[in-house]
Amino acid sequence: MPNLPITATPALTPTQTSVPSLFPGRAWQQVLARDASADGQFFYAVKSTKIYCKPSCASRKPTRKNVTFFPTAAAAEAAGYRACLRCEPDRTTDRPDPQAAALATVADYLKEHADERTRLADLAKATGVGRLTILRGFKRVLGVTPGEFAKEQRLAKFKEKVREPKKRVTDAIYEAGFGSSSRLYENSAVSLGMTPRVMREGGAGLVIRYTVADSPLGKMLVASTAFGICAILFGRDRQELEADLRTRFSKAQLLPAKGRTGWLAEAVAFVLSQLTENPAAAKFPLDVRATAFQQRVWKALQSIPRGQTRSYGELARELGKPSASRAVAAACAANPIAIAVPCHRLVGADGSLTGYRWGLDRKRKLLDAESV
Repeated sequence: MPNLPITATPALTPTQTSVPSLFPGRAWQQVLARDASADGQFFYAVKSTKIYCKPSCASRKPTRKNVTFFPTAAAAEAAGYRACLRCEPDRTTDRPDPQAAALATVADYLKEHADERTRLADLAKATGVGRLTILRGFKRVLGVTPGEFAKEQRLAKFKEKVREPKKRVTDAIYEAGFGSSSRLYENSAVSLGMTPRVMREGGAGLVIRYTVADSPLGKMLVASTAFGICAILFGRDRQELEADLRTRFSKAQLLPAKGRTGWLAEAVAFVLSQLTENPAAAKFPLDVRATAFQQRVWKALQSIPRGQTRSYGELARELGKPSASRAVAAACAANPIAIAVPCHRLVGADGSLTGYRWGLDRKRKLLDAESV
């Protein structure tokens, strides 16, 4: 959904067609999904209650026939609607979540007991925070469910243990709280980016095949392990790209691909399509290494619709970390798969083009192509 300019809006009545340019079908889907990324882009109002809300409002959803859309809170109020007391759509400044401190206590407990399997009832008893508060507030404040957060802490614990000198992988698995090696390996391709043993050995023995191709953004290198795409890089020439890949995977065996097939072919086609009117979706598997926070940032970036942008601060707030703008920027700088994780959709608070690993000229070309 395109960003809407804030302009003066004449008084409307609730029966008028308020925002024909909003593509109501898509806006309604965002309301049903409680899509926080749509907050501020439009507001929805309920004719039967005369109340207007943000798209992410947690209140019970009305029937579609009773809903109309407005580009601004002022327009909704001019049409006779009043602000929802639950989501406060008329509020222009952020307020700290009233449950943030309590949920931070829960998060700290899960970090300290990462090697234990903690039931929700036991977690509530140990922290003094109600079960419903944990269930309902954890994702809102921290961006993940309690179970997802606990899993990330176990993985972090494993990463810490497996790097200890002379530590056996099997011992690290059990000491981190995994009941068996299979429990860890179920998530290793996504959360670790490689098997635990290869991770411990710094990538030694990893075989990476790559190809270099021409693109409208200059020379491009796409690299893949046996699990999926591990790098999409841009540079001036083949030598620069290969040097970049070698720096990233200093102990791996790097092999130029004899042909462009499989995931490499799909990744090249995907990147090239992003500058066309009919871009392809990224469906190839990814094999990247990231911290839990980096994974959250990259996932949030992939959820930004084509043609839209976010500021670093806006994305940090969507993640429930309003003060983490610099951490978001750092996660973008660490992204090894350009375009597949669209860091180019992040801009400065004033909308200016800032900080892109592959250069502002490429960022401008990508955003111009996506705005068509």
